Amino acid sequence: MTEPGPWWGWGSGGERDPLSPEAIAMLVELVGEATPSPAVALDDVSLPDPALLPDSIVRAVGADNVLTAKRDRVRHAAGMSYPDLVRLRSGRLEDAPDAVVVPRDREAVVVLLDACAREAVAVVPFGGGTSVVGGVDPAREQFQRLVSVDLTSLRAASVDRRSLTARLGPGLTGPEAERELAAHGVTLGHFPQSFERATIGGFAAARSAGQASSGYGRFDALVTSARLDAPAGELRTRETPHTAAGPSLREVILGSEGTLGVITEVDVRVRRAPETRQYEGWIAPDFESGAEIVRRLAHDDALPDVIRVSDRTETRVSLGLSGTGGVARRALDAYLGLRGRSDGCVVIAGWEGEREAVARRRTLGRRVLREGGAVALGARPGRAWYEGRYRGPRLRDELLDLGYMVETLETAHTWSRLQELYGAVRDAIAGALAGAGSAGIVFCHLSHAYRDGASLYFTWLAPVPPGGEIERWRAVKRPACDVIVAAGGTITHHHGVGRDHVPYMRDEVTDLGVEALRAVKERLDPSGIMNPGKLLPA
Repeated sequence: MTEPGPWWGWGSGGERDPLSPEAIAMLVELVGEATPSPAVALDDVSLPDPALLPDSIVRAVGADNVLTAKRDRVRHAAGMSYPDLVRLRSGRLEDAPDAVVVPRDREAVVVLLDACAREAVAVVPFGGGTSVVGGVDPAREQFQRLVSVDLTSLRAASVDRRSLTARLGPGLTGPEAERELAAHGVTLGHFPQSFERATIGGFAAARSAGQASSGYGRFDALVTSARLDAPAGELRTRETPHTAAGPSLREVILGSEGTLGVITEVDVRVRRAPETRQYEGWIAPDFESGAEIVRRLAHDDALPDVIRVSDRTETRVSLGLSGTGGVARRALDAYLGLRGRSDGCVVIAGWEGEREAVARRRTLGRRVLREGGAVALGARPGRAWYEGRYRGPRLRDELLDLGYMVETLETAHTWSRLQELYGAVRDAIAGALAGAGSAGIVFCHLSHAYRDGASLYFTWLAPVPPGGEIERWRAVKRPACDVIVAAGGTITHHHGVGRDHVPYMRDEVTDLGVEALRAVKERLDPSGIMNPGKLLPA
């Protein structure tokens, strides 16, 4: 019997975030009407028949921990990329794991990987399933059998309050980890948009960056040590603040995306839980001015913990989808008109920490914002962003139901070339949408700032005819990625490589770099069973 409610996408946990009539009207005005495209029922999803697993694999985790029910296989047949969701919603799943195996502890993982290597069974490590680049797709390559290894049972947590470090199991979700840490008065401070579902192991495997990374640091900067259990054995780094003993093997583990083994333990730096949080909105004259403000904040060691600059299109779309209307919207428009910022770009700035430190940092940051031409909007926009910062994935579910393609792409470059990259990628996406006869829009925000540059996060939105979604997606994604590579930007700042970005890895790390990574994989995973088709070109 199919469970009630949505079974696919971010809303599969029962949460939906329906658009208001005003937001839908704005959407139609911007990009035109689309043909609603509801997902098929779970009962109507077609799966290939599962292959029979060897007894050694069943014994490794116990028969009760080998799941072959349709819902379990479907849940682990895709991540959260646009092509993944299109395939799920259409019921056209050409592949799925033969079974979902749930090891009870690290020892079971070790036995399982040994059995899978001997029996030539491919392994896809699976945490929250939030990859948006095909990182958990069950790509079999040359293997006849494949299992998805669900790591959600590996949830141990311990805190060293004196050293301000914690040891976290890979199966802990972001909220679960924060609850464990909060009991000790500390926080990890890692809050990506996938926070509600993504796991500690996923953060490490994809080298994640959180929305407050300018203050707390990217996830790889928070990791002090990690354990990777590979088919060939254990790779473990020391739990020390620093070591000069050769190239960092910790960095080999971080970003490995399940292609080398299973990350079974992560040691991280934590901080005392913030006494206060101050979030507020500003509006800059234009996107370039906003970026210049962030550059100066970075160079003056005055970056807020959260800093984001939306371009003009994202500013307009965000205000429309927020439901701000009526008297409040008219008052805002009048205020911006009086301040000469009617066509400006929204900036979100947030400070967290001890009250005195926040007050000092906020005073310095606000001075830089004003000197850069930004106008204060007060705390309300900041609070609204903070309260809705995980809304995006659920909003995408709604847009897919309405028949719209919505996809994201992120990159990064130096300050000297950031505006060049912004214009080139924006024009490539807009041109591809127009070339496909679509009335779509593309927008962007700057975030994850550094002394030497920043990340650009693009979103495009367009009506798409049912049945042609993935082809239309490729027609936009490919030229955008080609432009990024040509401009010398990174093909991924924090989403990882997965399957979608594999064609660009040689440009990212050179041919020799790919061969070096392949040599590491061949040593740790001689049979090649770990997450086939990801990260490394064939």
